[in-house]
Amino acid sequence: MAGTSLVAGDVVVDALPYFDQGYDAQGVREAVSLVYLQTEIMRNEFERLSARQPLELLSMKRYELPAPSSGQRNDITAWQECVNNSMAQLEHQAIRIENLELMSQHGCNAWKVYNENLVRMIENAQKDLQKLRKRIQDLNWQRKNSQLTSGAKLREMESTWVSLVSKNYEIERAIVQLENEIQQLKQRDGEDKENIKDF
Repeated sequence: MAGTSLVAGDVVVDALPYFDQGYDAQGVREAVSLVYLQTEIMRNEFERLSARQPLELLSMKRYELPAPSSGQRNDITAWQECVNNSMAQLEHQAIRIENLELMSQHGCNAWKVYNENLVRMIENAQKDLQKLRKRIQDLNWQRKNSQLTSGAKLREMESTWVSLVSKNYEIERAIVQLENEIQQLKQRDGEDKENIKDF
């Protein structure tokens, strides 16, 4: 499997996924997780999911109008805070009513135009998406063909390399054997010369 190197937060991928093996090897999934869990939001969300905790719902606490607690029923400051909260809520509701009235008067046509623009944007986005999907499919097809072709060449080159290494080994072994035979012949030749002198 080709390597994946991480340098200063950047990911440089050097892989042939259609040809390489070993993506299920131990440690590969952990390395990928480290790359994608670098932001705090993603880490927190994955921790929440792994702990099977529910998603926090929208808090409605600010819209509540609680009375002072039983121990503060006679405290004027506590009652004043409750009244202030009630006035803020009342003003908020008044603004919402005003917005609804404005929308009923002016919002209908604006929403129609807005919706028409949205429909056009969606249609354009879908066309662009189809083009991108086609380009991705073509690119993946080209990559697959290229990698399979390169993989076959790599296998052929590896086979040739193994064959050449084996031949080199055989040649070296033959050389050693010939050197031994030459040495033995020299020894015999030396012995024959000695025998001739003695004779």
